[in-house]
Amino acid sequence: MMTSPSLRTLAAAVVAVGALSGAALADSGTIRFSVFKAAFFVGGSGGDGTLTFKGRNYPISIAGVSGGLAFGASKTNFKGRVSNIRRAQDVSGVYAAVGGGGAAIKGAQVIVMTNEKGARLELTGTQVGLQVNADISGLAITVK
Repeated sequence: MMTSPSLRTLAAAVVAVGALSGAALADSGTIRFSVFKAAFFVGGSGGDGTLTFKGRNYPISIAGVSGGLAFGASKTNFKGRVSNIRRAQDVSGVYAAVGGGGAAIKGAQVIVMTNEKGARLELTGTQVGLQVNADISGLAITVK
C-alpha cells in the first residue's frame, strides 16, 4: 500500500509536535543546599537543602565522593536553578563533575551538572574553609 506525500508530511508533523510538547512539559525550579567536604586525595561530602518546585518546598539530602588531587575541608552553600524536570523526584540522581578550585578562608564555585534523568543544575556557591582540589566528583541528590 502506498501513502501519499501529504499523508506522510502530516504524520511527520504529528510526531514532531508530540516530541516538542513532551519537551515543553518540562519545568524548572530553584535549589539551595549546603555541602560539607573533607578530603585527603579521596574525599567525602554530605549535606542537605531545599528544592522549590511549583510553589512547594521539598527537603533534599546530598552525599558525594571525590578522587584526585584534593586536600582540606570546607563548607559550600550552593543556590541555583534546576531545569528539565517534570516532577520534584526527577532531581534525585547522581551528578558527576570534573573541576578544580580552592578556598583559603573564602572562595566561589560555579558548576553545571546533569543527572541520568536529564535534570540540569546550574549552581553558584560560596565556599568557606581551606581546600585545594583538582578532582573528579560525584554527587547524589535525594528528594525526601
